[in-house]
Amino acid sequence: MSQSTDSQSRALLGRLRESLAVEGAGQERLDRITHIIADSMGCEVCSIYLFRDDETLELCATEGLNPESVRKTRMRLGEGLVGRVAKTSSTINTDDAPSAPGFRFMPETGEEIYSAFLGVPIQRLGERLGVLVVQSKTVRKFTEDEVYALEVVAMVVAEMTELGAFVGEGAALSARHQQPVLFRGGIGQEGAAEGHVYLHEPRVVITNVIADDPVTEKARMQDAVDHLRISVDDMLAAVGNGTGAEHKEQMQVLETYRMFANSKGWMRRMEEDIDRGLSAESAVEKEQSTARTRMGQVPDAYLRERLHDLDDLSNRLLRILTGQGASTGAEMPLDPILVARNIGPGELLEYGRKLRGIVLEEGSVGSHAAIVARALAIPLVINARRITTEALNGDHIMVDGEQGIVHLRPDESVVEAFKDKIAMLAKDQERYTSIREKPAETLDGAMLTLSMNAGLMADLPSLESSGAQGVGLFRTELQFLVRNKMPKRAELAALYSHVLEAADGQRVVFRTLDIGSDKVLPYMNSQDEPNPAMGWRAIRVGLDKPGVMRMQLQALIRASAGRPLSIMFPFIAQSEEFYAARDYLDKELKSEARLGHTVPQTVEVGAMLETPSLAFAPRKFFESVDFISIGGNDLKQFFFAADRENELVRRRYDTLNVSFLSLIEQIVNRCNETGTPVSFCGEDAGRPVEALCFAAMGLRALSMRPASIGPVKSLLRRSNLAEVKAVIEDARARGDQSVRPAVLEWMRSR
Repeated sequence: MSQSTDSQSRALLGRLRESLAVEGAGQERLDRITHIIADSMGCEVCSIYLFRDDETLELCATEGLNPESVRKTRMRLGEGLVGRVAKTSSTINTDDAPSAPGFRFMPETGEEIYSAFLGVPIQRLGERLGVLVVQSKTVRKFTEDEVYALEVVAMVVAEMTELGAFVGEGAALSARHQQPVLFRGGIGQEGAAEGHVYLHEPRVVITNVIADDPVTEKARMQDAVDHLRISVDDMLAAVGNGTGAEHKEQMQVLETYRMFANSKGWMRRMEEDIDRGLSAESAVEKEQSTARTRMGQVPDAYLRERLHDLDDLSNRLLRILTGQGASTGAEMPLDPILVARNIGPGELLEYGRKLRGIVLEEGSVGSHAAIVARALAIPLVINARRITTEALNGDHIMVDGEQGIVHLRPDESVVEAFKDKIAMLAKDQERYTSIREKPAETLDGAMLTLSMNAGLMADLPSLESSGAQGVGLFRTELQFLVRNKMPKRAELAALYSHVLEAADGQRVVFRTLDIGSDKVLPYMNSQDEPNPAMGWRAIRVGLDKPGVMRMQLQALIRASAGRPLSIMFPFIAQSEEFYAARDYLDKELKSEARLGHTVPQTVEVGAMLETPSLAFAPRKFFESVDFISIGGNDLKQFFFAADRENELVRRRYDTLNVSFLSLIEQIVNRCNETGTPVSFCGEDAGRPVEALCFAAMGLRALSMRPASIGPVKSLLRRSNLAEVKAVIEDARARGDQSVRPAVLEWMRSR
C-alpha cells in the first residue's frame, strides 16, 4: 500500500471528522459526507443506504443521484446490487453495473448512466447497518486501494451511526437505542418478568474513531498488544505443567490465544488501518467486525470456535486501549434483567436469585445456563438475536418466558398489557398457595404424587413453599458443571447430606452424573462426536470410566448417614447397563460397611427410561428395578427423531401425539404388571394439560419444576380422569394425530 494512498485516506478521514464536528441535523451531516466522499474519490456519485427495518434498505443521502429519490427509494434485503451487498456483507466491485447479476433498474434515481459501481457494507461487530456506494460514468473497476479506503470510511460511518451522529426524520434515521424493539427467541425457562437491563459484558464505546497521528496510534497499539501478549503468557504460566486430557485442552485454547496475539498478519492489518487514518481502537474493531461477519458464514464448528477466540482477544485489546474494564461501573438495578451473548453456569450462579430474568443472544434449551435458570426458576429467553447490540444498561425490559418474547423499551400499551399478564400470574399463584397443603386428588378419586426437580441447595426452600412431595429428581451434575475442577468426595458428601437434611425426611431421588451431549464438563476432555445427544454420555461414561461414578456413589452412601437413600441411573438403553451400574453400587455398599461407615437404612435403585428401547426390555428388568422414572425430554426427542436443540424440528412434534401417549401407556402397563413404581420427569410433567393426559394414561407420580406444582395440582383437582381418558380414546378412534384439540375442547366445554 503506497504512502500517497495512505495520505489520501487520512486526508479523506480528516475531512470527514471536520464535517462531523460541525453542528447540524443528521440529514445535513449525511449529505456533507456523501459530497466529501464523491469529491475525494473522484466519483460522480456517492450514496448511503441505511436499514429502516431488518429487511428494508432506504436511500438516506446521495451526491449525484436524483435528490428527489432520497427517502423514497427502498429495496428489500438481497434486492439489487445494494441489497446483495447488505445480505452477503461483502463488497461488490463492477465496471458494468447494469449488466451485473442482480442489478435492479430504479428509474427514480437516474443511476443507469453510471457504469462503475463499488458497494461496501456499513456494519459494526457483525450487525448490518447499511451500504455505502460510489459510482462513476467511467468504465472501470475500482482499485484495491480504493476499495480498502471505502471500507475504512464505511467503518467510520458505522461508528458514527452507533454514536447517534445521523439522527433525523424517518425510520432509517431514527435514534438508535431509543426506540421500542421486539425480540423473538426461544423458551429457556417459563415465567414473566419486568425490570431494567444489566449487561453481563458491557460493550466498549469508541469515541475517537479518527486519528491524526498514525505514529502515536501505532505506538499505543503496540503497547496494548504487548500488554495483551504478557497477559496471555501469564495465563499459560498459571495453568502450569499439569498432565491429562483436561490440562492438554486448556493449553490448546491458550496456545490459540497466543498464536492470534502474536499474529503478524493481524497486527499488520490493524497498522494499515491506522495508516489510513483510523484510531487504534477503530482499527481493532474493524478487524473484529470482519471476524464477526466471517463467524456467521463459516459452517465448520472448529473454525467458528477459533474466530470466537479472536473475537475474545479483540475485546481484551479494546478494553486495554480504552481503559474500559469488563465492568463499566454501572450499578445493578434493583430489578435486574441480565442480558448477555452467553454465560457460563458458574457466572450465572454468582448473580443468583437477584435476577428477575435472563436474555441470551445465543444459548440452547439444554445449555448449562438454561439448566441453572430452571433450577433458580428465573424466566429465560434464548437466541434473542442482536439484543446485546441494541440494549443499554438501565433500559426498561419485559421478558415473556412463556412465549420466548422480549420487549425492550416497550411503549405504554405493551407495558399495560404485560402488567396485566403479570398480575394474572400473581393472582393464579395466590390460588395455588391456597391448595398447597391439599392432596393432588382428582374428582374421581385418583391420588397423584407431585414432586419437584432440583439441582442446587437454593432449590430446597421450594420443597415446602411449593407443596412438593419430595424431590423426584436431584441433578447431581450441576455441582460438577459450575466448578473449574473435579469436586472432591468429601465436598459431594457434605452437599448431599445438606440436601437430605433440608428435605427433612421427604424422599430425594439422586440421579447419578449425567454428562455428555449438551452437558460437557470444562475440565474433562470433550469428545468430537457427530451426534453427541446419541453418543458417549450419562451411564455410558460412568461404565466406561467408573472412577468418577464410584466416587460419587461413595459420597451418596456417606451422606445418607443411615437415612433412606434413593439413587437412579440415567440414560439406561438396555437392561445390562442397569445391572452393571447396580453391581458397582452393591460393591461400594459392602466396601463402606467394611470400612465401618454407616450405610443407608434402605436403598432404592432406579433407572431413567429415556430411550424407546428400554420400554421393550425383558420382564426381568422391570422386576429387578426398584422404580422407573420416564425421562420425558430425551424420550420424546428419540421417539420422534427430533433434536430438542434444533428449533426447526423440536416444535413439530406434540407430546400429546397419540403414538407418544400410547408408548407412555404401554410403559405404565408393564410397570403395573410387575408392581414397579413409575413416574414421569421432565418439562412436560409441569404443563397442566400434558400432566392431566399423563394421569389419564395411568401415571400416578410426576416430577417437575417447583413453580409448576400449583398449576398442575389445580387442574387435577378439578378434573375427572375417566372423562379425560374417554376423550383420548375417542380421538384415537377417529384417527386424530394429537389428542390436544379434543382435550382442550373438553376443558372449554366444562
